[in-house]
Amino acid sequence: MTAARKPRLATVWLGGCSGCHMSFLDLDEWLFDLAGLVDVVYSPLMDTKEYPDDVDVVLVEGAVANRDNLELAERLRASSRLVVSFGDCAVTGNVTALRNPQGEPAALLQRVYVDGPDRHGVVPSAPGIVPDLLPQVQELHAVIHVDAYVPGCPPSAERIKAALTSLLDGGPDHRWGIRFG
Repeated sequence: MTAARKPRLATVWLGGCSGCHMSFLDLDEWLFDLAGLVDVVYSPLMDTKEYPDDVDVVLVEGAVANRDNLELAERLRASSRLVVSFGDCAVTGNVTALRNPQGEPAALLQRVYVDGPDRHGVVPSAPGIVPDLLPQVQELHAVIHVDAYVPGCPPSAERIKAALTSLLDGGPDHRWGIRFG
């Protein structure tokens, strides 16, 4: 006899400050209840390197700011049933998108690393150190289909709990957030 499979939950951190994940941790004791309801299969809060297949729900924090963010966003969309734009950076670009009016990434990197007070005066370029910046920071829904949105900077623990409860009960519930499109 096999037990029913628990929903597989992932959380992802793209271009942002990790505040949404800190708010996730503010779920405190409810995290024990959540652990009984789901299998957490990928998160920056655990040591998993590869995004797995067959994820039921993924919370995606942060905007899409560089090539690594874009590749992970595309990978998680292909492997996840419900993608949730998690927090204002994912929903609107928010603080991460403040670099957009600064111009081309190469000129911005020049100003920060060479013209600025950096003591080495070079743009970091070793492979794997600094991913290539995209020309513009984008909201998650600009690069992949998003099923639901949990706004907030960061979303409160109560809002995250309501969203997860609703999602685990069958799908997005528009009472806990907004939905575009």
